Amino acid sequence: MAGNAEPLSPRAKLAVTAGKAAAAVSRAAGKGSGSVIGGRVALKLDPDLLARLAAHLDVVLVSATNGKTTTTRLIAEALRAAGPVVSNALGANMPAGITSALAGGSDARFGVIEVDEKYLAGVARDVDPKAIALLNLSRDQLDRAAETRMLAEKWREGLSGTKALVIANCDDPLIAWAASSVTNVVWVAAGQEWKDDAWSCPSCGGVLQRPGDDWGCGDCGFRRPMPQWALHGEHVLDPHGAAWPIKLQLPGRANKANATTSAAVAAAFGVPPQVALERMWQVTAVAGRYDVITFNDRELRLLLAKNPAGWLETFSLIDGPPTPVVLSVNARGADGTDTSWLWDVDYTRLTGHPLFVIGDRKLDLAVRLEVAGQHFRVCENLDEAVAAAPGGRIEVIANYTAFQDLRRRVGN
Repeated sequence: MAGNAEPLSPRAKLAVTAGKAAAAVSRAAGKGSGSVIGGRVALKLDPDLLARLAAHLDVVLVSATNGKTTTTRLIAEALRAAGPVVSNALGANMPAGITSALAGGSDARFGVIEVDEKYLAGVARDVDPKAIALLNLSRDQLDRAAETRMLAEKWREGLSGTKALVIANCDDPLIAWAASSVTNVVWVAAGQEWKDDAWSCPSCGGVLQRPGDDWGCGDCGFRRPMPQWALHGEHVLDPHGAAWPIKLQLPGRANKANATTSAAVAAAFGVPPQVALERMWQVTAVAGRYDVITFNDRELRLLLAKNPAGWLETFSLIDGPPTPVVLSVNARGADGTDTSWLWDVDYTRLTGHPLFVIGDRKLDLAVRLEVAGQHFRVCENLDEAVAAAPGGRIEVIANYTAFQDLRRRVGN
């Protein structure tokens, strides 16, 4: 059990103070929350600060291509049943942002930390986590992220020998391979809707057989582990076979899967599934995602989708036709500047919806929709799209920086 925070050294105190000051200046200048610049300044002054700030915490790390921000939020809410929590709730998930978040957690018992996939092994070495949740791996940010098989291998090597309890999605072969070097694993059957990055065996390169929800390699014998926890319809099945109802205000099957993993994590810290799942009901939105807002006298629901797997999940939860849909895509540094991933998204699922296209790369998206045989209108901005959309609630789907642009425009 983690104890109370030890007093920080003078150097660490100076680093924390300087980081908070830098963050305050950034906020005052309208440059965002300041968490990243604040963390960078603090780590420059004390490179070991992240480890010092985490020393008194029971830390949970959460990493994945999709769903890590929401799952981090659900785990944090569940663990508050057992004590105070510090978390990078706004999604600043690289070492600088994590350091800024933990700098405000001197009185916390738990640290629930979302980690960018590329930094997972390094952050795990720094903070000595008690648990690590691994959700999924799929193609994302093709110009900066490693190929998914390479990333799974890096996780496998980086987590080898960890003392942490790893809670891993056994339905994703890449996650199963990444966790295969770990001694203490709890397997969760959380599902895998997007399978296009997991048809070859990550162990030997052979072709995976995928009958139903099962999978296995006939060449080397690598196969789906037996789950202890599972998502079953509207319930979480625990290791004893008990079924616990999932009641979320967040929409979609993907969030039920996130809740299942979160319940497994919470149980590892002594929070019963019933208590954990009841607390998750309180989560209504995550950093603006799923928020329903009024803009120009219209009701809009804001949805984030950053890559093919994310778009697939999002299409499954929007209201059916003829609900209008606004699509916004940017290709800035935080998104990845390569938009070729648009061709991996099945936009025929939007047939029947009036579509309105905005964002920095609206013409890239327009070409993709044209090839998919969709009817759409290219608009200069959200105002024009909303004015042109027929009546009723509008679903607004955007990738990362486009989503932040939209939140600023609607005052969310």
